[in-house]
Amino acid sequence: MRNSQQGSLEQVIKAYDIRGIYPGQLDSSLAYDVGAAFVQVLRLAARDGGPGAVVIAHDMRPSGPELVAAFADGVQDQGCDVVLIGLASTDGLYFASGRLNLPGAMFTASHNPAQYNGIKLCKQEASPVGQDTGLRAIRELIEQGVPKYDGVRGQSRNQDMLADYASYMRELVDVSSVRPLKVVVDAGNGMGGYTVPAVLQSAAGLPALPLDITPMYFELDGSFPNHEANPIDPETLVDLQAKVIEVGADLGLAFDGDADRCFVVDERGELVSPSTLTALIAVRELAKSPGSAVIHNLITSRSVPEVIVENGGIPIRTRVGHSFIKAQMAQTNAVFGGEHSGHFYFREFWRADSGMLAALHTISALGQTPAGTSLSSMLAQYIRYSLSGEINTEVADQAAVTASIKAEYGQLPGVEVDELDGLSITAADWALNVRPSNTEPLLRLNVEAKDPVRMAELRDELLQRMRNTAE
Repeated sequence: MRNSQQGSLEQVIKAYDIRGIYPGQLDSSLAYDVGAAFVQVLRLAARDGGPGAVVIAHDMRPSGPELVAAFADGVQDQGCDVVLIGLASTDGLYFASGRLNLPGAMFTASHNPAQYNGIKLCKQEASPVGQDTGLRAIRELIEQGVPKYDGVRGQSRNQDMLADYASYMRELVDVSSVRPLKVVVDAGNGMGGYTVPAVLQSAAGLPALPLDITPMYFELDGSFPNHEANPIDPETLVDLQAKVIEVGADLGLAFDGDADRCFVVDERGELVSPSTLTALIAVRELAKSPGSAVIHNLITSRSVPEVIVENGGIPIRTRVGHSFIKAQMAQTNAVFGGEHSGHFYFREFWRADSGMLAALHTISALGQTPAGTSLSSMLAQYIRYSLSGEINTEVADQAAVTASIKAEYGQLPGVEVDELDGLSITAADWALNVRPSNTEPLLRLNVEAKDPVRMAELRDELLQRMRNTAE
């Protein structure tokens, strides 16, 4: 059993990944144990009929190489080989897992502050590992003590995957014929500073594109000296928005720390809703695969399923969270999936999410319009409702507040009520969703309406009710 000074493993081994403060919660000892348990729980060693190797990558955080080395030792001590690809974005690790047909481990804490690190695990072909698909069993085995393996130790080899990753990105989204565009990219000192030069420029040996790229914070620095690499926080977009306007760019791109999410700013410096990007990419993917299913979570705008139907697709609504998106994609063979959090999933990318593919789709779509067409005008057809965005409110009794909202708004004439994920109420010209946080005493509110005045009224009514009930 692990030393109790490490704290509760339940605080570190979360629903979808492993994440904690380095080294207080996540150190080399725990990384070793996770590597060893990963092999045993998922039976990855060749002796067990597994693939016989694990591919491992890390982001720019200073603690990454140390944790990777410890994790790799744990894997090898269980008789399983490792393939070390070094620096990578999370979608770069997913690419390696898919291309090499190996399970993988990505050392990253994504958008979290500098003192954190973490591990995202996947099975072969980037299939996710969550609580019910291995993480709980890994935690339990570590708590019991991972048994020693007395056989032959696994081997280690290095393999550079960046050029192959860049080539594959360009294969999935054709940008060879785009018109010249001015693009500002804020990498936030994260892995976008590594992947953008390879994919959107010629650092990996690909042909140059007619893109005039203004780089912001491309230096890899896990201390995040300029701002957190968390573009869902509006404060982190301020620099990008100002630079887009300053240089007269056609669009701006903001990546999070591990570059698996991408947010887009239009030529006016205004944020493009991830729901709008979901609709745009859905149209493009449906053009390649007519009649396919497209997954969207229940807090994306209602414009998303409307656009999917108009373009011959089948919209499928899911709960919030990548495990639900990926499971539905597998069950329905969906061509694409989008979340309002800025995660975009692609069937051709082993159903994994990729910020780079979202960026390429945006560039390709705009680059194929006539010269002078703005991003905002191109996207206007997908913006049909006024959105509040997700608003978090601290509430002690989430169930009581949710029940009060259901009692008030769920009884209105003509509304539909469902509780797939929290409480959703839909009327002809507005909709709301209230969901409790799984980890904090918060309620998450999303409101939309055809009329922005009505959206603001409804948003404020609900927030007032939540705050009054909370008191």
